[in-house]
Amino acid sequence: MKKIAVLLAGLVAALSALPGLSLAADATAPVEEIMRDTQKNWAGDDSDWIDIFGEAMLSRLYSHDFSDKYKAAVQNPAADEDGISPFDYDVIVNGQDACPLQNLSIDSGQPANGATEVTVKFKAATCMEGTPDKDAITTVRFDVIEEDGKTVIDDIMIQGEEGKGPISLKEAMVQIAKGE
Repeated sequence: MKKIAVLLAGLVAALSALPGLSLAADATAPVEEIMRDTQKNWAGDDSDWIDIFGEAMLSRLYSHDFSDKYKAAVQNPAADEDGISPFDYDVIVNGQDACPLQNLSIDSGQPANGATEVTVKFKAATCMEGTPDKDAITTVRFDVIEEDGKTVIDDIMIQGEEGKGPISLKEAMVQIAKGE
């Protein structure tokens, strides 16, 4: 019995030391923080808006590549009149208006090619009476990688227009930085 316990402990230690295998367990951490803040932003109370792309979050929760693209997009004078964000909408709820988020789920996929896809689903329009897509489910996909010893968000894929594929925020930021 003691040999089995030692072998099992050794196997667990060996598997946890392999790169990529630990990523799946930790991949949801930066996404969960972003979603907590997004939920607070749309909670309906009068609390201050939490900038999910603030400098502290960019350096802690996002990859260097994502952060660099975001900073370049913010520099475009046409980015946004308030000078805070290159987007004129909330990229997580994929709109300018939303309700308190309902039925939120966060699911982590298996690591592949150095990244783990974390899928978030929620309802964002449940309080909008008379809206045909009131109960529609919004899906956001986060590509999470390991960088400098921590898991970080490398891209956010939001739903595109009907019939079109998802939109990469990194690609959108490159276009914004170019003035497109």
